[in-house]
Amino acid sequence: MKLSQLIDQCKVIAIRGNEATEVTSVTSDSRTVQPGSLFIAVEGICTDGHSYIGKAIEKEAAVVVYDKPMIEEYFSRVTYVQVEDSAVAMALIASEWYGNPSQQLRLVGVTGTNGKTTIATLLYRMFRHVGYPAGLLSTVANYVNDEQYPTTHTTLDPLTLHSFLRRMVDAGCEYAFMEVSSHAIHQKRVYGLHFVGGIFTNLTQDHLDYHKNMLEYRNVKKAFFDHLPAEAFALTNIDDKNGAVMLQNTSAKKLTYSIQRLADFKARIFEKHFDGTDIEINGKAVTVQFVGVFNVYNLLAVYGAGTLLGLHPDEVLRVLSLLTPVAGRFQTIRSPKDYTAIVDYAHTPDALTNVLNAIHEVLENRGRIITVVGCGGNRDKTKRPLMAREAVVLSDKVVLTSDNPRFEEPEAILQDMITGLTEEQKNSALTIVDRLEAIKTACALALPGDVVLIAGKGHEDYQEIKGVKYHFDDMEEVEKIFLQE
Repeated sequence: MKLSQLIDQCKVIAIRGNEATEVTSVTSDSRTVQPGSLFIAVEGICTDGHSYIGKAIEKEAAVVVYDKPMIEEYFSRVTYVQVEDSAVAMALIASEWYGNPSQQLRLVGVTGTNGKTTIATLLYRMFRHVGYPAGLLSTVANYVNDEQYPTTHTTLDPLTLHSFLRRMVDAGCEYAFMEVSSHAIHQKRVYGLHFVGGIFTNLTQDHLDYHKNMLEYRNVKKAFFDHLPAEAFALTNIDDKNGAVMLQNTSAKKLTYSIQRLADFKARIFEKHFDGTDIEINGKAVTVQFVGVFNVYNLLAVYGAGTLLGLHPDEVLRVLSLLTPVAGRFQTIRSPKDYTAIVDYAHTPDALTNVLNAIHEVLENRGRIITVVGCGGNRDKTKRPLMAREAVVLSDKVVLTSDNPRFEEPEAILQDMITGLTEEQKNSALTIVDRLEAIKTACALALPGDVVLIAGKGHEDYQEIKGVKYHFDDMEEVEKIFLQE
């Protein structure tokens, strides 16, 4: 493809070389440069691609795209393109390279702190269930129709993202659903994507290791809605205090969902049990296989988006009654000793509170809650004491343990968590660094009718320690324990 076509939509400051240069591949990783490649230098969190321009040229890159005026020596065989913003340019170039696939799909983005995976996945499953070819890009897995691909990030880098969207188009997909993280919005990874709809779930404390404060975190989420086109829909949780904020400056059609107030999509809850919940959506009753108020919000968003995308409301309700929880999201398993274990991804204070409240609502004081929880290393430290406090306040017994310590010492993470507890609470909480031992201990403490909540990792099948991922799956370990009971 000619360079002139690839950079046609980019804000170019200067070009030194031949605009008609033929590009054979596009990359932002100097290690993958081949003769004829276009190399985009993007400043990242840990490394700056501008430092690898020389390496890319050594490997015979034909074009270098950059945004910092730092090149001192120009080689005549290389074409240099200085742009206003390399991250934006990469998103636009990636889209052009893959034939602008998002314009050939009905693409819906889901953003917010909690619920993104469930909503995006259930929308994908719903459209597949009613016979539409569809794709999914999520934290748990990526799908092109029924073909599953592993995932590495909540929202992929632009080149990988557009390559998946291209696969979807080539496979005949009509719809695509994706999680949109705050990191991805801030880093322009979703810039230039053509969305037909955006969904806001909620906003609670998370990622303050990356964003300066909650205001910046909120405004990054809001930016996603600010850029939606007029023909798209913007569907927001109006019960969240930030829900209305997301709609303030969007050109898209504004719609709301709620349990507590008047909204375009309104739910009422009648009966809660561990097998599911009896609810009513827009005046029509349905029993769903999901537990907790937070899941009713998720299902409301799915219902709203499904109807906005053209499905008949009755058909949406029928499919909602058939759908089951996403891997690692309030997954329940019954012990031979007659207690229940629940594996959930809850890794923010609010998500943990939601899950524990959902358990209380169903238990109605007929059993105890024993919670196993930890916090990830090299992530937002300010939520650690909050997580421990929520767990202790809403549980009968708590076992604090390791999550994914990454490059931190597990003991140091646990110490941060413990600072959120009173002296009395510290004495009542168990601290067991080894996650498997913590799970075993919680199960050993459980009596008939109790619930053991294992929070934080959900669908993850690994534990990351000092840069190495070791196989570890909470649900798998629980099943092994149950076989020995």
